[in-house]
Amino acid sequence: MENRDIVELREDISDSPYTSHDMAPVPASGRRWGARDLAVLWISMSACVPTYMLASGLIDLGMNWWQAVLTIFAGNCIVLVPMALNAHAGTRYGIPFPVYCRASFGILGANVPALMRALVACGWFGIQTWIGGECLHTLIAAWIPEWRSAPKIEGLGISASQLGCFLVFWLINIIVVWRGIQTIRVLLNVKAPLLIVLGLLLLAWAYVQADGFGPMLTQPSQFAEGQPKAGLFWKFFFPALTANVSFWATLSLNIPDFSRYARTQRDQILGQTLGLPTTMALYSFIGVAVTSATFVIYGETIWDPVKLLMRFENRFVLAIAMLSLALATLATNLAANVVGPANDFAHLHPKWISFRIGGFITGLLGIAIQPWRLLENASVYIDKWLIGYSLLLGACGGVLIADYWYLRRGQLDLAGLYRRNGPYWYVGGFNPAALIALLAGIVVCLPGFMTTLGWIEGNEFWSQIYVYAWFVSFGVSFVVYVVLMKMMSVKK
Repeated sequence: MENRDIVELREDISDSPYTSHDMAPVPASGRRWGARDLAVLWISMSACVPTYMLASGLIDLGMNWWQAVLTIFAGNCIVLVPMALNAHAGTRYGIPFPVYCRASFGILGANVPALMRALVACGWFGIQTWIGGECLHTLIAAWIPEWRSAPKIEGLGISASQLGCFLVFWLINIIVVWRGIQTIRVLLNVKAPLLIVLGLLLLAWAYVQADGFGPMLTQPSQFAEGQPKAGLFWKFFFPALTANVSFWATLSLNIPDFSRYARTQRDQILGQTLGLPTTMALYSFIGVAVTSATFVIYGETIWDPVKLLMRFENRFVLAIAMLSLALATLATNLAANVVGPANDFAHLHPKWISFRIGGFITGLLGIAIQPWRLLENASVYIDKWLIGYSLLLGACGGVLIADYWYLRRGQLDLAGLYRRNGPYWYVGGFNPAALIALLAGIVVCLPGFMTTLGWIEGNEFWSQIYVYAWFVSFGVSFVVYVVLMKMMSVKK
């Protein structure tokens, strides 16, 4: 029986310079992922150390625990909408994200949004690799205490031992990338239950040790006493909501890289709905509850699970926990931060750059970005990193969804996505309307971004615009693109 969700390529495109094994549509026979596979994908990617620590930044900015968890849940419900909309093209046509971009930006112009998304992913790759390296560093220090006292490297701000563990974990990532996407899928299936179980065990341990969940959950007003930011929920809600939308804004764009393997639209929508917002809320709650208990157990709040596990005296338990965290971080990193940019870099020259080489480029840029600096404090992480890149990705999403859903109603010429001088060639391979709309969405948020960085004097109007960066850039690009395309009388 024919599946109407699936469109297969009927023409030979093998002689096109814009295709390769990685860029070509997945045939119907290769689309085997059901709702369970997509749910496992999101459970695997969401159950990670940054999610565990996500609520900490929100509480530090002035929320109590339930406000933080609710904000995280709401942000992920919002980002689920563009996620499912963009995933539709991957499932229907079997195409990866860069090829999906060709319909709106042009066959060559698609490199612009692809590279923007790739560079953000390189930053996330570096962050996750740093966390995995810290797990290895802690594990070694349990047997060799002197490992922690290694001298810092001038100019880097980290010790030689930390850098060594970071590079070792980086190399492990690259080896798995070289083995291919099927190895990544196996890791995800192992990791999904592993870190959920580890988180629940940590939650049970904290509850028993603290005889409850501690003051953060049971006595929030007393716990917040003396903290001047406490109770300022509405002041920080919208920046926090934008930051949480931004957390997975990368995947909301390149989700076709995964949804191209889904059997039906129902599978991709149901799997993502079950896997994403629920896991993000659950794992951030585990982070809050365990951290609250550490205030009772140790007299201080310990948000970082790696630093918390360092307090365990049983080295066998520590070894299991650190190896589990390292494996979980590895799986999340490869799925969330390598698959997409590897395809994006491969799209630059499909005949020369493979998925493997694209992954290696991602790894090199992940080192160059010095990820430990992005994690220095909540302000840098949320205001400058998460909200900062959201203005880029929101603008990309506005153009893509306006083109695919509003103008084309989900209908693409599949073979035309690979043909020079075809329907998506536009002007020399670039669509001026898409590039202008993208720029418009970015420019309107730039003054607020520069104010946050301290590059220009603060202005309340532009600062407020920046608070809603993803939403504003998305809306502006969407409207500008639709207007320009109708003015150009481009056929839907």
